[in-house]
Amino acid sequence: MRVLILSATTGGGHMRAAYALKDYIKSQNPDSSVMISDTIQYISPFLNKAVTEGYVYLATKTPKLFGYVYRNADKDDTPLNKTIDLATTTVRNKLRPLIDEFKPDIIISTHTFASEIFTALKIKEGFNLPIISIMTDFAVHQTYINEGVDAYIVSSHEMINQMVERGVERVKIYPYGIPVKQEFFNSIDRQKAFESEGMNPDIPTVLIMAGSFGVTDVLKIYHKIVKSPENFQVIVITGKNEKLYETFDRYLSKITFNNSILDIEKSLRPKYLTHLSRNRKPTKPTKLMYYTDEVEKYMHMADIIVTKPGGLTVSEAIASELPMGIFKAIPGQEEQNADFLVRGHMAVRLEKDNTCTKIITDLIANPEKLKSMKQAIREFSRGNSSANIYILMKELLKKYGNEEAIDRKEEQITDK
Repeated sequence: MRVLILSATTGGGHMRAAYALKDYIKSQNPDSSVMISDTIQYISPFLNKAVTEGYVYLATKTPKLFGYVYRNADKDDTPLNKTIDLATTTVRNKLRPLIDEFKPDIIISTHTFASEIFTALKIKEGFNLPIISIMTDFAVHQTYINEGVDAYIVSSHEMINQMVERGVERVKIYPYGIPVKQEFFNSIDRQKAFESEGMNPDIPTVLIMAGSFGVTDVLKIYHKIVKSPENFQVIVITGKNEKLYETFDRYLSKITFNNSILDIEKSLRPKYLTHLSRNRKPTKPTKLMYYTDEVEKYMHMADIIVTKPGGLTVSEAIASELPMGIFKAIPGQEEQNADFLVRGHMAVRLEKDNTCTKIITDLIANPEKLKSMKQAIREFSRGNSSANIYILMKELLKKYGNEEAIDRKEEQITDK
């Protein structure tokens, strides 16, 4: 079986979903060939740079404008949508060499623009290939809906009716959720995990996933959280945000050490070494980390995660049955994700003001509230999305008369 997964690097979640699905397919069918294409980069590195940098700029510097653009793109017959359609038509043929070279049996998309490009090419060229479109947020957006898509993977039953209202056949909609790595579903030995990290397994743990956005906002949230009178510890993961890591590192070090020791300590500490603070101020032991490929371990260690509501991070937290404190939701998909999670009692909203301290204090002081949030997550969880998508892939191949592709041995090809 030859599977082509079309994705893009606008935000980190689309590619994470793609790799999670690839890993699962390969675990079930080692003889399959699965290629992930960073689609916009493949079509045009210049276009990819413009799109990804434009996305980050709008989301971080002008969030209200980002929300306006997002809402306008969610309507039919707007000048923005006509521009998107024109761009899709213009670049669709540039995807043709990839299709001709790889010769996929099935196409899966984890990004709206990638889906639009291939469906436009599919209709124009008459490709007899099934395509599955995975929606990587918790609300419907018009740009995901395209003629030629055989199946839509959505995150909740609530989204089914939203899709039907927009003209999608109900039979094409599958509420399987967003693919995440299998490790997020697997339990861990928490006692050993805490011991290996030099942390206390007997007090609550707050995990802060800072991501790629904002330094000031994250520091303010942290500063408010650690003012809580409750006893707990904190893990901060900054991701590949160097500025945020170094700012946190200086903040924790200045409080922990006097100036003479600080200078020696800083000169000896390699860049991005994990920093475990056990200082008097802030009053909570804090473990600072730069980048880790073991996010699932820290989610399983934590009692609550403080994060921006990106679709993939949220899905990973749901798989880990981890209650969420949501901060700094970008207008648009993140705001809609946050609304959905709060409605479902899986998350609370955190603001930079003093209510943040009160909300965290209330949750830590009342374990029953956290327990009820975990139960709500457990009841909502869609289970392993990748497993369900894999079954659907085989059903679609049979429907397209290509059943022999399922167990065919394939030459392995690298991602593009």
